[in-house]
Amino acid sequence: MAEDIEEIRKRKLMELQKKYLEQQKAQEEAMRQEMELEAQLDAIMRRILTPEARERLGRVKLVRPELARQVQLVLVQLYQAGQIREPIDDAKLKRILAQIDERTRRDFNIKW
Repeated sequence: MAEDIEEIRKRKLMELQKKYLEQQKAQEEAMRQEMELEAQLDAIMRRILTPEARERLGRVKLVRPELARQVQLVLVQLYQAGQIREPIDDAKLKRILAQIDERTRRDFNIKW
């Protein structure tokens, strides 16, 4: 009886260790994919943005990461569709940021 309980405990421990290792591998894979995506986005941004515009996008990313990500995705789509022929300067990026911010901003009304 005691041997059966010990065997069950060992099996349960092995199962838990196996699950933990699988979860760890999945997390590492997700992190690796995220890093690859980030590197690809960065490479494309270097091609289509002027240094000043990249700097501005970096500052926006610090304050509003979701807005910066949306802008990056829109720019990548335009680039892949062949609609960006010359580098985007700071003024154009400001307009793009304003347009996307206007579309995604939510107004909050507080009633007293």
